[in-house]
Amino acid sequence: MIETGQPAPDFTLPRDGGGEITLSDLKGGKVVLYFYPKDDTPGCTKEAIAFTEDADAFAEAGTTVLGISRDSVAKHDKFKAKHELGVTLLADEDGTVCEEYGTWVEKSMYGKTYMGVDRATFLIDADGGIAEVWRKVKVPGHVEAVLKAARDL
Repeated sequence: MIETGQPAPDFTLPRDGGGEITLSDLKGGKVVLYFYPKDDTPGCTKEAIAFTEDADAFAEAGTTVLGISRDSVAKHDKFKAKHELGVTLLADEDGTVCEEYGTWVEKSMYGKTYMGVDRATFLIDADGGIAEVWRKVKVPGHVEAVLKAARDL
C-alpha cells in the first residue's frame, strides 16, 4: 500500500487524444493522480467535472491533474468530449498502475463481491514523493481539499 513519504511508482500510460505520459517526466512540478472506477458514471463524471472546474487553480498552484481508470483511450476521448472535460485521462487497461497504487480492490454491491478500482487520490510533490493520500474518496468537497493541499505543498 502506497503511503505518504514514499516515492511515487513511475509509469508510462497512453493518454486521451493520443500519445503517452510518463510520471517521472513531470518531476519538478506537483502532480495529482486521481483513480476512478469508470468513465461516464455519475460519481466519476461529477469528480472529473469538479477537477475541470478547478483546472486553472491547479495550474496556478503548479500542479498537473491526471485521472486514471481501466477504460480505453477511445472511451476516455468520448467521456471528455461529452462532458467537455479539461483534465488529462490515462488508460490503465491492464490494471498494472492501479495494482501498484493499491487501488485495484475487492468491492461488494448487493451482496456480490467483485474486483474494481477504488476511488483514491495521490498528491505527488516536485521530487516525485507521495505528499498526501486520500482513499475511499467521497466526491463532494474532495477536489477543494486536494487543491488546498496542492497549494500548501
